[in-house]
Amino acid sequence: MAKDFDRMEDSNRSANPSIHEVSVPQRRTVLQLSLGAAASALFTPWLAGCATGAGAPAGARIGFEGIPIGRTDALTVPKGYVADVIAAWGEPIGVPGHMPAWKPDASNSAVDQAVQMGMHHDGIHYYPLDGSRRGLLALNHEYADDGLLHPDGMKDWTAEKTRKSQAAHGVAVIEIEQKDGRWQMVRPSRYARRFTAATPFAVGGPAAGHPLMRTAADPTGRVVLGTLNNCASGKTPWGTYLSGEENWAYYFEGGDNLTADQRRWGLRKTAFYPWWRTDERWDARKHPNEFHRFGWVVEIDPMDPTSTPVKRTALGRAAHEGAWVAVTKDGRAVVYSGEDARFEYIYKFVSRDRIRPGGAKANAELLDHGTLHVARFDADGRGHWLPLVHGQGPLTPANGFADEGEVLIKARQASDLLGATKMDRPEWLAIDPDSGEVYCTLTNNSARGAPGQPGVDAANPRAGNAFGHIIRWKEDGDFDGIGFAWNHLVLAGDPANARPEARGNIQGDLYACPDGIAFDPAGTLWIQTDAHATQMHKGELVNIGSNQMLACDVRTGQTRRFLTGPINCEVTGVTWTPDMRTMFVNIQHPGETPSDRSDPTQPRRFSNWPDYRPDGRPRSATVVIRRSDGGAIGT
Repeated sequence: MAKDFDRMEDSNRSANPSIHEVSVPQRRTVLQLSLGAAASALFTPWLAGCATGAGAPAGARIGFEGIPIGRTDALTVPKGYVADVIAAWGEPIGVPGHMPAWKPDASNSAVDQAVQMGMHHDGIHYYPLDGSRRGLLALNHEYADDGLLHPDGMKDWTAEKTRKSQAAHGVAVIEIEQKDGRWQMVRPSRYARRFTAATPFAVGGPAAGHPLMRTAADPTGRVVLGTLNNCASGKTPWGTYLSGEENWAYYFEGGDNLTADQRRWGLRKTAFYPWWRTDERWDARKHPNEFHRFGWVVEIDPMDPTSTPVKRTALGRAAHEGAWVAVTKDGRAVVYSGEDARFEYIYKFVSRDRIRPGGAKANAELLDHGTLHVARFDADGRGHWLPLVHGQGPLTPANGFADEGEVLIKARQASDLLGATKMDRPEWLAIDPDSGEVYCTLTNNSARGAPGQPGVDAANPRAGNAFGHIIRWKEDGDFDGIGFAWNHLVLAGDPANARPEARGNIQGDLYACPDGIAFDPAGTLWIQTDAHATQMHKGELVNIGSNQMLACDVRTGQTRRFLTGPINCEVTGVTWTPDMRTMFVNIQHPGETPSDRSDPTQPRRFSNWPDYRPDGRPRSATVVIRRSDGGAIGT
């Protein structure tokens, strides 16, 4: 997600070199040729169906005509498809007895915002109530743009503005139904619910009650107020919703005397949000442990409006993009996650226990017990999962880890010591339903190879990586395997780029900065991008286009552009009804102007989507996409 957080300097990041650095030009060439002869024997069985050749059915899974790059303030889908907007920022979610209408001048109160759709929609999943006709949507509201959220922007900051900003964050659960051929929100609904930066969350797992989690307001360390910067999301086999807390460090005021731990986690002298001025728990100088209470994967049961959401500390603390679940042959849960931050890591958690029948209640503690691992990608096309277990290897009291809780709270430092591979901003992951391969987008990293920063390596082969790439791996045996074989699906960017180090190898419609990805039930990989054409690498992305969504046949590598969004937006989050006749996609921050967040009028110079009102404001929203003939999406 290309918001201000991602463009901040990396002076607080670890200077640890990346593992297995590769600087020899021959090695890089080998990687661009799918690992070359040295690894061909290893990959031959796996890649036999992935290589493009004379008999490859190019685009066989993609049954629509691709569309051109979009450069207007509109959302475009292929011929034969229709798109409708629902659930835009500010719409009442349907809480019985409290459904305040959206006010285009942003004069809704903090109390109103707490029961309205939040800002900047992101990860999303559909939960059936009546098959593909009626269900719930659970979706993230990643961050707030206070220049738009308040009538006068960020001028004269008040406690009311803090409360409203906090209420615009978090997660929403809404009920929707198909009626007279169109989808709409069901209001009122007993399921309607908002989780904000002030909602109580229980703490589960090894860090629950840990001394580093205790505060004056919560001496037990077991109840945290709020979730924030919720980015991508996963849907568990037992019916719950997993949401990652991503750039949480920037919400805290750090002051002049940062500790080594705070610097490693990106705490800044000055907070990005001014909440600390009226809510002192965001002042890390006064409440240093509050900083440890964010950065977790949270679990929500959307089907039970009385349930308490939980922060699952066994999955590790990180700038979590999201969390995605696979199931081993013996029925255990495996949760993959990554950190959308430069030179950070990819993780895998393997549950101790099997998934039990009975849904969310029967598996209420499943994600509290198990083993967290961090990935190392070796130059020979092999990789290993390194366990983050207290007492093993360097994870000892002598190195600052008193117990397993501290290992998980300091997962970055633990991964540093284990020698995990520092990646180019790992974002969304997706698991191929056919092959079991795991895919991860690495959106970009312009600092790769810069002075004082880690150089290129096998998994991250391009210096000054402005375009990003997608990596994939196949676990040895089952999802709980310790070893794996890996390669790249694609190096993003234009194959005709004049600079060899920036040249991509895309087949089909071009894109850059892959971000969101998801497999549909038919096995097509959908790729969403986060790249403003005018902001990337001195305009090099002008010929690649801005934010879009494409379909990819992973057997051939062919991509075809399906959707382009309004100007300066991010296309993010995708889910389907079980019959695949309806797709839900989120459009985030239309018209975003990151350098002018304090001016509430500035974004309207670029976008008025989706209302197109001269007195309105651009609004993130969910888009419902269907085929005109009622057929399955994408086929």
